[in-house]
Amino acid sequence: MTDDTLTSRAGLAFFVKYLEAIGIVGLLLHKFAGIKKSIKGVSVRNLFLQVLYFFFDGTSRHLSYFDELQREEGYQAVVEMPAKQMASSHAMKRFFRAFAIFHAGAFRWVLKELFLWRLRREKMRMVILTLDTMVMDNDEALQREGCDPTYKKVKGFQPLQLIWEGKIVDAIFRRGKRHSNYGHDVEKMIRGIVSLIRTRYDASVAIIVRLDAGFFDEKNFALFDDLGIGFLATGKVYDAIKEKVQAVPKKKWKEYANERQVWSYAWFSYQCESWKKAYRALYTRPQYEDQQRLLEFARPDNIIITNLVSGEPVLERMPRAVREYWEEDTSLIYHHHQRGADELPHRGLKEFGSEQLPFKRFATNQAYYYLMLISFFLFESFKEDNLKDILPIHSYATTLRRKLIDLAAKVVRTGHEVILKVTQAAMDGLKLQILWTRCQNAVPISPS
Repeated sequence: MTDDTLTSRAGLAFFVKYLEAIGIVGLLLHKFAGIKKSIKGVSVRNLFLQVLYFFFDGTSRHLSYFDELQREEGYQAVVEMPAKQMASSHAMKRFFRAFAIFHAGAFRWVLKELFLWRLRREKMRMVILTLDTMVMDNDEALQREGCDPTYKKVKGFQPLQLIWEGKIVDAIFRRGKRHSNYGHDVEKMIRGIVSLIRTRYDASVAIIVRLDAGFFDEKNFALFDDLGIGFLATGKVYDAIKEKVQAVPKKKWKEYANERQVWSYAWFSYQCESWKKAYRALYTRPQYEDQQRLLEFARPDNIIITNLVSGEPVLERMPRAVREYWEEDTSLIYHHHQRGADELPHRGLKEFGSEQLPFKRFATNQAYYYLMLISFFLFESFKEDNLKDILPIHSYATTLRRKLIDLAAKVVRTGHEVILKVTQAAMDGLKLQILWTRCQNAVPISPS
């Protein structure tokens, strides 16, 4: 037995300092300051912080875990939270129940402000976005409002998400039966994000959207043309299209190769019977897989549809170097293949948080989902801003938690200071002195 204040999650202290430096709580309180009607108990500020710490910690996904944390003196010392402000599981459940369905707009505003913060920091000259849906498997749930059968043959939710550089920058939380192209969600989301980028970041920046076959619709393509943005979409292989491709002479077929595989491809014009306009298209089929040539019947053929073609307004408005890059067939194939990598944020989010949501009411689960997205965005930003030359930036949450968060330390209070004592091996191996300085000097979010 010891009276010393010990903790096994000392790495949380760096995340605490990072959140304090960037000012995320001020951003949340800008929209949610009045969510709690009573001044008694835990403040809204500290409730938000404890939710963010809860997701970053990742030790448990059960809200009852807050009862354990409430009693743990070492955890309180690391996250710098007074004992009276530590929330119980019941307080946290009441907090989540205070959110209504209409609060989705406020959460999306926070995500977009974070997106602008990263754009300004990275000084991006070309913004490549990916539109996709993510199935959240809640098949084991006895009762969940909005938990419907999905295309993956499990019951759950299917939010529509906009991905940029491994982060989810906008999302619409939806019930499971809402398919990719449901209603006007795509139009509203794309119009909103394009307006945001052009009015608050840079009116001349090139914007490209990548889509899978679930969004194959002339209305979507016409929307991109109307907004003056480029798109790379996966087309559907109809019989008429196959006949058209078979008529392409052999001399017009070319090859595209990466380190593992070779594709043959041909350019043609894609237009369905009811469409008003034809689009540039590339028909691709792999020739090798694992050093073995695929037989004709086993080739997973693919079609890439785009408006990035010479003479189109969207391409003509781009700087010359950017325009020449997108006119190349190989550039289109490369970026279309990145659609596979765009699925990784879904895996990363599910590993960081959980696809199983804890509440019965739709609005409460919606709030939980959006706070998980915000926490995941901050987690990715934390890695990019602080972990260079310390840990691999593309590490998944489990790896980072085991190497950095699960750090043994002793907390000592003396001379009006709180001191975190770690081993020499941890100090040297994780370069904690450098990491501490980086976390405190992070670029703050400055919403306008």
